[in-house]
Amino acid sequence: MKFFILLLALSLAMSIPLSAQIKVNHIAVHVSDLEKSMAFYQSILDLQEIDEPFKDGLHAWYDIGGGAALHLIEADRVPTEISKTNHLCFSMSDMDSFIQRLKAADYPFEDWPGKKGQITTRPDGVKQIYIQDPDGYWLEINDDY
Repeated sequence: MKFFILLLALSLAMSIPLSAQIKVNHIAVHVSDLEKSMAFYQSILDLQEIDEPFKDGLHAWYDIGGGAALHLIEADRVPTEISKTNHLCFSMSDMDSFIQRLKAADYPFEDWPGKKGQITTRPDGVKQIYIQDPDGYWLEINDDY
């Protein structure tokens, strides 16, 4: 009987699509200076800080939509080799306003090949730019909102 119940439970679980069972909860990023990174993510990306349980001055959490969060964690050692291929991506509902904000703040951006101040348009029509946070991590910003 136990085997039958286990088999039934397993078959029910297998019939639920994996996409219904999994979602992004958070992305954790090690940063070298939490205050500097918090200023970037709040002023440049306009992310809203959310409560974090540690209260140790080494963590900051941000709502990134869809129930997911970005966790900044101050650490002594951050990656030394940073590649544009490995990046976080945020979609903006108003890419033009975001680019104007970058220009007003004199904050550099570039397209995928690395041309400063340029925008890449993917084959599917999505526009994208790349910026770096204070630790040099690459962020893609696109209009696939």
